[in-house]
Amino acid sequence: MSKTFSVMTYNVHSCIGTDGQLSPLRIAEVIDRCNPDIVALQELDAGLPRTEMIDQAHLIAKTLEMSFHFHSSIQVREGGYGNAILSRSPLKLIKAGAIPAEPFRPLYERRGAVWAEVEMVGRKVQVLATHFGLNRGERVAQARTISGPEWLGHPECSGPAVLCGDFNALAGSSVYRLLTRHLHDVQRGVKGRLPRGTWPAQLPLMRIDHLFVTHDLKVRHVSVPRTPLTRAASDHLPLLVTLELT
Repeated sequence: MSKTFSVMTYNVHSCIGTDGQLSPLRIAEVIDRCNPDIVALQELDAGLPRTEMIDQAHLIAKTLEMSFHFHSSIQVREGGYGNAILSRSPLKLIKAGAIPAEPFRPLYERRGAVWAEVEMVGRKVQVLATHFGLNRGERVAQARTISGPEWLGHPECSGPAVLCGDFNALAGSSVYRLLTRHLHDVQRGVKGRLPRGTWPAQLPLMRIDHLFVTHDLKVRHVSVPRTPLTRAASDHLPLLVTLELT
């Protein structure tokens, strides 16, 4: 039995593409073409007037026949906005909640994370998905929280683990260094392949979307699919990795 599985992280920009078109089904098509086993999505709307009241995580998961858990980082009267994990295998929600915002800047967008356990090739894999803030101090606090005892350092988070999302942080930043103390950056895991940017989709010069893994997961293949479809579907490109359980 193969011990490999694939994970994608993708900021979908409320399913509004670079052409201004709203299309959750186009996002579903991007995912379908990449065919990952697990997907972490950021910037999903659920029941908001700006995106026609669509529950985007539900529609995308239903279209792809995947299980999912959505966590709303921002809750408003009509609905919410946040992150989701989708999986082709059984999915168990472990935790979903807020991560620290900048206490002195109440107008900053609230941020959250979702943690699910996925049954994958006979093993339980911990998958954490998040979207960090735009302020450096805020991101550092968020990285410390995600790395700490409530999330990655929790006793239930033992064994293979994947942390993925839009961290709004470049490689080499203090946030990146905090996260790579105990985790491995998949884009640095393939010999002879240089890391590739994910944002903005039309000219991806910045590498702010990341997939980090524990050292019991071996990186087999990494790609940042750059096609006419991915350049149009969102302002970010997806990041896709094939991992092997060692």
